[in-house]
Amino acid sequence: MTDSNIHTNHTDITIIGGGMVGAALAAMLAKSLTDRQITLIEAFPLPKAGKPLFQPSFDDRSTAIASGSVDLLEHIGVWKTLAEHATPIRQVHVSDRGHFGGSLITSEEVNLDAVGYVVPNAWIGRALLAHLQEQTNITLLTPAKVEKLQLIPNGAEISVSKDGETSTLTTELAVIADGADSPLRKGLGIDTQVDDYKQTAIIANVRFDKPHQGTAYERFTDEGPMALLPLGLNDHGQESALVWTQPSHQADEILNMSDDAFLKQLQERFGHRLGNFVQVGRRDSYPLQLIHACEQVRTSIAIMGNAAHFLHPVAGQGFNLALRDCASLCSVLKQAGDKSLGSLALLQDYIKSQTGDQQATIGFSHVLTKLFSTDSLPSAAVRALGFLGLELVAPAKHLLAQQTMGKATRGVKL
Repeated sequence: MTDSNIHTNHTDITIIGGGMVGAALAAMLAKSLTDRQITLIEAFPLPKAGKPLFQPSFDDRSTAIASGSVDLLEHIGVWKTLAEHATPIRQVHVSDRGHFGGSLITSEEVNLDAVGYVVPNAWIGRALLAHLQEQTNITLLTPAKVEKLQLIPNGAEISVSKDGETSTLTTELAVIADGADSPLRKGLGIDTQVDDYKQTAIIANVRFDKPHQGTAYERFTDEGPMALLPLGLNDHGQESALVWTQPSHQADEILNMSDDAFLKQLQERFGHRLGNFVQVGRRDSYPLQLIHACEQVRTSIAIMGNAAHFLHPVAGQGFNLALRDCASLCSVLKQAGDKSLGSLALLQDYIKSQTGDQQATIGFSHVLTKLFSTDSLPSAAVRALGFLGLELVAPAKHLLAQQTMGKATRGVKL
């Protein structure tokens, strides 16, 4: 349900931030808590109601959705739409440039049609927002901006500006999902632990002259990790989404190269598994840090998505971890009974339920980044032995596969 005018004085749950995580959480809450009213506040306008319009572009940014996340998205009724423009990942090839060893995780080994899927971010957003507009227990305030958030007895009070007017909204639970640089998290005085990798991620889509055969590549080099995610909807596609990690001091040089020079450098670092690289789209970049909020819950407050934990993108874990967080929060809130949804005890139960998953996933991403961003002899030796072990020791490879698919920890059920 879309409300173009702010008139609701109170709502049970308010989500601030309608990006992929905020919208997914709203959809999960609407499904799990049918007798509760949910409000989503987003700064950007809504797309038109009805079936979302797909507007493909070679420069679309994409996200890898793990097999475990597909289960969650199916449960809330959006995966069928997302799958219309999803490229299946049939296998994941992990390698270490210049060193012996490597590993291949295939969908056949794990008895699945695909290890995961790659979906354009714009399509994820449009599909989720179109779904939300069909839900009777969701109010969408957009475009709108939160001017102030403060705690009050039995909840939180939010000042919202929309169409030049400011209104007040009270809520039992305010969920902050406004990004890694979250101004609301900062406004509440919640500190973060930051590990600066001193690296920059260069993001672009690239085309090559051989089909990718549904293979995602994780390539580790002395300069930092590199990932290529298959695009093109089927195994015959000849495009991939590139995440190329560079030391920050030399990222500008790579960004400012001509297309030909960029592709030549990429070819030298990646090799010829996909033949020759023939095209690169728009290049973007952002500095890489591990950011982890020191508090993810307070009475009537929950921090979610990148505002709670921002991970290195190369292992593709960030969005998938956030979806599992959302599912766990929904599961706990569903058991609230007569407790307030903002009860600190209830929210602490959520954190307890997700601490193991968060620690394992963040640790997996962090260790990969640290271990595979150096060419020092000890680390190189550990890497070589590790890759050799993955092929020779089935449990080790199984654990890597389970983490890649978002299933290494206990299953999250809605």
